[in-house]
Parts: sequence; C-alpha cells; structure tokens
Amino acid sequence: MPTGLTQDAGWEIGVSRTIHRPPQAVWEFITGPKGVALWLGVEGPLPTEKGAPYRTADGTKGEIRSYRPGDRVRLTHGTSTVQVTVTPGSSEDRAVLRFHQERLASAEEREERRTYWKGVLDRVVAEPA
Repeated sequence: MPTGLTQDAGWEIGVSRTIHRPPQAVWEFITGPKGVALWLGVEGPLPTEKGAPYRTADGTKGEIRSYRPGDRVRLTHGTSTVQVTVTPGSSEDRAVLRFHQERLASAEEREERRTYWKGVLDRVVAEPA
C-alpha cells in the first residue's frame, strides 16, 4: 500500500510539532476563538459537546465526535475526520501539537492537507506566547 493509504480510514495525514509553551497554554489557544479560527475557520470558541454542529467560514459542515479537555478533540470536517491532540513535551514548557486527518479522497488531497496543517503549525508557533 502507498504511504498514507490505510485499509480502514482511506488516505490520511498526520503532522506534529513541539512548541515551546506549556501544554495547557497550547490547549487553551488551539481551542479558543483565535486558535479555532486559525486551524478550523470557525468564529467563536470550539463547541465541546459530542454531536455539536459547526460550520466553517467556507461553508464546510461538521460535528464534534469527542472532546477531552486539555488532551484532544475529534471532529468531522465534511467527509473527513480531524483529530487535534496536545501532549506534554520533553519539559514543562514544551508541548507537542498534532493534527491528524483521515478519510481523505486521494493522495493529492493528502498532500494538500499536509501543506495546510504544516502552515497551521507555522502560524501557531508564530503566535505570541
């Protein structure tokens, strides 16, 4: 099988980066209004209840599948599924931020999403602490 193609979830991509901020600070940013606008394109805070719907600025619809405060959120995004996790890094002032997206349509969409998620990580790192 080609890299990124799975038997169960179709095409998928995952990107991660260690950020020089405490995990709680990264979590609060990524799930707060500014962070959610940055990675998801939704105004306001991220819904937290399972099944809660959302709509992005470009019209993409989805719903929250699971939300574990300080740890991870999983949501549908159109026909795909996105999971965002924040885990402790190698010291108290570092966190690992991961974006994983599955059920992508093709290898081309996988590469487009890789570029997108890497850009999101760049913008998160560039945000003032």
